[in-house]
Amino acid sequence: MLWMRMELPCWFVLFLSCLQSLSAHNDFFTSIGQMTDLLYTEKDLVTSLKDYIKAEENKLERVKRWADKMDSLTATATQDPEGFLGHPVNAFKLMKRLNTEWGNLESLVLSDTTDVFISNLTIQRQYFPTDEDQTGAAKALLRLQDTYRLDANTISIGDLPGKVLELWHVTYMEQVVSHISALVCPLGVTHKSHMTVEDCFELGKIAYSDVDYYHTELWMAQALKQLDEGEESTLDKVTVLDYLSYSIYQQGEIERALEYTKRLLELDPEHQRAKGNLKYFEFQLEKAKKSAEEESAKQEERGKRETTEKKKKQKSQKTFSLIPERKKYEMLCRGEGIRLTPRRQSRLFCRYHDNNRNPKFVLAPVKQQDEWDSPYIVRYLDIISNTEIERVKELAKPRLRRATVHDPQTGKLTTAQYRVSKSAWLTEYDDPMIEKINQRIEDLTGLEMDTAEELQVANYGVGGQYEPHFDFGRKDEPDAFKELGTGNRIATWLFYMSDVSAGGATVFPDVGAAVWPKKGTAVFWYNLFASGEGDYSTRHAACPVLVGNKWVSNKWIHERGQEWRRPCGLSETE
Repeated sequence: MLWMRMELPCWFVLFLSCLQSLSAHNDFFTSIGQMTDLLYTEKDLVTSLKDYIKAEENKLERVKRWADKMDSLTATATQDPEGFLGHPVNAFKLMKRLNTEWGNLESLVLSDTTDVFISNLTIQRQYFPTDEDQTGAAKALLRLQDTYRLDANTISIGDLPGKVLELWHVTYMEQVVSHISALVCPLGVTHKSHMTVEDCFELGKIAYSDVDYYHTELWMAQALKQLDEGEESTLDKVTVLDYLSYSIYQQGEIERALEYTKRLLELDPEHQRAKGNLKYFEFQLEKAKKSAEEESAKQEERGKRETTEKKKKQKSQKTFSLIPERKKYEMLCRGEGIRLTPRRQSRLFCRYHDNNRNPKFVLAPVKQQDEWDSPYIVRYLDIISNTEIERVKELAKPRLRRATVHDPQTGKLTTAQYRVSKSAWLTEYDDPMIEKINQRIEDLTGLEMDTAEELQVANYGVGGQYEPHFDFGRKDEPDAFKELGTGNRIATWLFYMSDVSAGGATVFPDVGAAVWPKKGTAVFWYNLFASGEGDYSTRHAACPVLVGNKWVSNKWIHERGQEWRRPCGLSETE
């Protein structure tokens, strides 16, 4: 008979050890007294066996519930993968599941070493997201929360804006262009996803690890809220309150920290850290109260109290131009702070463009629309077809790598936290369609493409963004494009290859301009004046993608070869 080698369950091991201990007393039949011990031993073994069966059934029930849940989720997600992951909460939860939760499941059923599933899972986990991926997705949610001023509850219930309406499209006959207004409508998104207490707690912990107590408070408070509402969780309120009270204290709000500490002690009176914090917070409050009383007395003596009117006057003097760049960037991403007066709007037009009667466009001119006057930004409508877009994406997907930026110190390419996307480079040798697209850009701009960089295709991930930057090399970066040998970047051409449900605008913080993605269109601007000097007003950024999937491709056009196509100007700003 062939016997299979297998792991013995713990109850059976116990049974054998009991028999071995009893076997030292041989001849059981000669003594009823000794035989009674066997009855109790057998009774204990039956109890252990039942416990084992119950534990295995519970384990299988948990695995079954998990499998059913994943089956339903993946069936929905795979019907529209890009649309599903376009919701940042779904993207974060995917990173968390594959990096953490599937590992927990593996540990749960790891005892079944002969199971094919475990072998397969262990192999597949080598390719799962890492801690870095999970942390990156979490930080993206925090970034979206700040940029678009979303409260934690809105994100947790998945009720993100579902559509951005753009008021930029008008007909040629009207000859009027209204400035872009980003109106975020509270329309439900297709793939809503609810964040659990554990998800909220995870975001809070990641913020805490970064000494970001502001976001720690927001997400620990959300976790506590959901626990108070009765949501089932493996987490307890004591753990959440511990983080919450400390993060509030670190922000200087000792009174609120004291309230949460008292609540913690009501749940766990023996919590040593909370007992120590309670005394410390009370001491600090008393100290602050005395200090405030002393300061108030000094102010009364000096008579230097500011009036409400003075404060209002100071506040009203703050203009958009004085706001820090980061704030302007975020305002423009939300559709606020756009500076285009009616007089300037009247100078913007829509037209049919043939680029000085280029033979290719005489019979079929393209639709061109002014987006901004200074710097001059134009948009071309219906300039790339769906077939071309899908082919470009198909070519780019296998080559997508983390996007890089030029290091101003070394002049070399490197990754950076302020650019969150993946990109790929395509040449005309990869596919005839790329050559056709490059030729189209040359025909419309009149600029030489032989010295331009390859077509760069970029896809933005969860909360994907590119913070304010210049496309051209400044005077303090003389070696920025030295290795190319084609001079500075004279102009930028940017294709929008997807619509974005919310967020994802291209904004110019210095001038208050915002250009919203529209599939099939492209925008174009010059980075350098005709004199070759850099136009610093072209500093721009790609806003975080709030909902949706953003695909773009761009062509950076260089100076060499443009000498006769765009002659040098007589003044620096011509």
